[in-house]
Amino acid sequence: MSRLLKIVLLGMLFQLSSCGVKKSLQQRPDITGIEAIDTNRVKHNDHFYTLGKNSLFQNDYGIWELYLEGDALERGVANGNLTRELIHHQEIAFMDKLEEMVPSESYRGFLKKIVSYFNRKMYLYVPEEYQQEIYGVSRYGLARYDDFAPGYIRMLYFHGAHDIGHALHDLMLVGCTSFAAWGDKTADGNLLVGRNFDFYAGDEFGSQKIVAFINPDSGHKFMMYTWGGMIGAVSGMNEKGLSVTINAGKSKIPFKAKDPITLVSREILQYASTIREAIEIAKKREVFVSESIMVSSGDENRAVLIEVSPKNFGVYEVPNSDELICSNHFQSDAYQDDRRNQKTIEESHSKYRYDRMKQLVEQDQKLDVPGAVAILRDMKGVDDEALGYGNEKAVNQLLAHHGIVFQPKDRKVWVSANPYQMGAFVAYDLNEVFKRFENGNVSQSLASAAETLPKSPFLETEEFQDYEHYRKLEQQVKIQLENEETISEETAEKLIALNPEFWEAYFLAGKMAYEQKNFNQALQYFEQARTKVVTTKPDLKQLDKMIRKTKRRL
Repeated sequence: MSRLLKIVLLGMLFQLSSCGVKKSLQQRPDITGIEAIDTNRVKHNDHFYTLGKNSLFQNDYGIWELYLEGDALERGVANGNLTRELIHHQEIAFMDKLEEMVPSESYRGFLKKIVSYFNRKMYLYVPEEYQQEIYGVSRYGLARYDDFAPGYIRMLYFHGAHDIGHALHDLMLVGCTSFAAWGDKTADGNLLVGRNFDFYAGDEFGSQKIVAFINPDSGHKFMMYTWGGMIGAVSGMNEKGLSVTINAGKSKIPFKAKDPITLVSREILQYASTIREAIEIAKKREVFVSESIMVSSGDENRAVLIEVSPKNFGVYEVPNSDELICSNHFQSDAYQDDRRNQKTIEESHSKYRYDRMKQLVEQDQKLDVPGAVAILRDMKGVDDEALGYGNEKAVNQLLAHHGIVFQPKDRKVWVSANPYQMGAFVAYDLNEVFKRFENGNVSQSLASAAETLPKSPFLETEEFQDYEHYRKLEQQVKIQLENEETISEETAEKLIALNPEFWEAYFLAGKMAYEQKNFNQALQYFEQARTKVVTTKPDLKQLDKMIRKTKRRL
């Protein structure tokens, strides 16, 4: 080992064990009065729990309906206590995914130090109110993971995981798409918002969903669609008819965590009543990844994109239009010369999904809620070209954590049940929900049954069953290829038969044949893949490289 390398490694180890890390691991918010908070959870049955005026109910669609009220500590304790099993489920799913990605225990130990160092300053940026709420939730985390990080610190880290997933595309698949329409574009002229949240951390992570209705002691009442242990907002709307959704932008790999974007969007939901107020909140927060925050106001009947990044800030408005489309690249003037954003537009699938979403919004001149749901479920490409199932160029990639539709003026929202955005879109009226809790606990579903939309007919087709089989087989094949295991030709043919329009099925079949030194067959598969819609420019380069490489072996 060179002397220079030794110095670098010693420097890293010094940083990883520095007082900054130690201080962050010991940091706690003010928890004065926590001993007096009611922790008596009552289990009425397997689907209904209460704690004082707070409650958790699982509806017939499998969605958990959570109601919370009080100050930050009270909300956090009630949240953690009521949803403890759901928190455990998410922690296990997340940590199992981590172990799958990093099987070496020694590497995970090193990763733990890296994570601690990376997040050492996060608490300086997160508002005290949300630190207190996270602390309350963290009291009900799984003790088995305390060796990775203490409960409160671990929960704080989890709120930054969404941001890291955006920065490291290989860690978690992210390709969200959203739209807003109003005026001549909607059936009643009022604002209509739809979005797919394509954040993937494994099937188990997305299996338990929570629609949370929050009545805080300060700020506005609001709802958000979330999961166990998460107090940040990825999709939500408040009682003022302001909705918020977030879409990733292209980011550099960050080296220091600041304010997680989900806590910025949560602050907007809780404290903004207008688009201008939302912009002011976003502007004062320091983030560590790039993100588009779509803020839509029912009272103003319009929507904007607040585009934030560690070193830039922009607002994209469409004053002469009645539609706004968002995928994963920035559109405001502030980012027109940003090389990273330009590369995203040129090389990724973001611009393609943007174009397809624009086509869909403009095809239906008078959008309504069923039309919005149909758009979110669309699996075809531009001009209806076939993409295969699971292609990231599709608006519906068949991996979304959820789809959601807002009618902000009427304070109504529709959230998707499993699987993906293909299950029923369950309707809720915010005004009615909060009114029902004025008289105490509610022992039945809060959903508006008459306005709930049915699951997609696609779920009953053979194609869907084939795709679900394909997903599992694809993951198995990728692991086998990585481990240089022998794979039968029958497996390659089966992979293609299960998803015949998807380029990657042929690409993987080609790699299998190549490893078996069956170069004629490999070339045939690779050239077939070339006739399909390839997801990104880097994918196309890799495919062309394999074609050239195979031809040289003939």
